Amino acid sequence: MENTLKVTNVLSDPTRYNIYQYIIKHHKEVSVVEIAGEFDIYPNVARLHLLKLEDVNMVVSYSQKTGKGGRPSRLYRLSDKVVELNFPHQDYKLLSTIALESFAELGDPGKQALYNTGEKYGTKIIEHYNTSAVAQELNIDQKIHILQNAGTMLGMYPNFVHHPETNSISFQIINCPFKEIASKNHTMVCKMHHSFLKGCLKHYLQKLI
Repeated sequence: MENTLKVTNVLSDPTRYNIYQYIIKHHKEVSVVEIAGEFDIYPNVARLHLLKLEDVNMVVSYSQKTGKGGRPSRLYRLSDKVVELNFPHQDYKLLSTIALESFAELGDPGKQALYNTGEKYGTKIIEHYNTSAVAQELNIDQKIHILQNAGTMLGMYPNFVHHPETNSISFQIINCPFKEIASKNHTMVCKMHHSFLKGCLKHYLQKLI
């Protein structure tokens, strides 16, 4: 509970919250100078915001030599630690681990059931963003925008690109919402995530494009 209060206090500042979202979205190291320029704040203020995020393990930092002498620059990136806020405490990670191990113990039929369920839920979630009447009125850019918003709400921060010359769409997932449980069940979780995305895209793209 104490850590939860620390995190909520850190993220209660709008600028600091937006900085954290910026780091998630771009999924790369950032410097104090970059953050200061992006948010139009003084470098000392940017450094303070980044240090606050580091204090609660939402970002980590390291020094990097510039090759020009002088002090090394300090870069900040997302922490691998997943921050969860629950009131009261609820251990969904434990539940997920138990469920995954149960599927694994059932062998190939259990794993296939997991992947099929992942695809089904991908379809269900994306249906929330789709109505056939509205779809007919949208151009391809608007449809991609809806896909991006849906992916962002799911914590994936995707980047979709339309290729008119081949009438195709490519995309990149910037953040894995299952990365904590994937560290111990990599193959199953990644295949389930793939099936989840398949459910999202098969339903959405077939009906909208």
